[in-house]
Amino acid sequence: MDWSSKLIDSLWAYRTAFKTPIGTTPYKLVYGKNCHLPVEMEHRTHWAVKEINFDLHSAGEKRLLELHELEELRMNTYDSASLYKLRTKAWHDAQISKKEFVEGQKVLLYNSRLKLFPGKLRSRWSCPFQVSKVFPYGSVEVLNDKYPPFKVNGNRLKPYYEGQLIEKPENLSLIDVFKSP
Repeated sequence: MDWSSKLIDSLWAYRTAFKTPIGTTPYKLVYGKNCHLPVEMEHRTHWAVKEINFDLHSAGEKRLLELHELEELRMNTYDSASLYKLRTKAWHDAQISKKEFVEGQKVLLYNSRLKLFPGKLRSRWSCPFQVSKVFPYGSVEVLNDKYPPFKVNGNRLKPYYEGQLIEKPENLSLIDVFKSP
């Protein structure tokens, strides 16, 4: 089966489907009216023939009114899209956690290049770095024994907590760990 034969039907379905961000269908946004399926058009032919036989002056006024309605629809769509974008931005901004770093603090650096060659159990956070300088607007200068100091966006860092490794006693099983209060 050739995919291009389904393209016209797919486009029709997309253009006539209601879109929440714009508050209407793309078809109505372009043409200013709801689309009518071919089956609906067959039953309206008699109605259309009657409507054609009317006064040209009233037809011009009606067309001008339709153009104003279309412009109003487009403005409402613009407002709806703006509100949708504001709500989406507010939700996104609420999900961002503010990170503050101090000089001398140890941090881990997010390795974005690892996405190209993912390892199933490989950590995306690189070895601990030390914060050497904190700049305004979120940039941080970090250094390590292996690397010279370099600047990085603070969103790519997370605090590194050093601690003692707790070793499991030889005679303790995982079942005993879960049973203990």
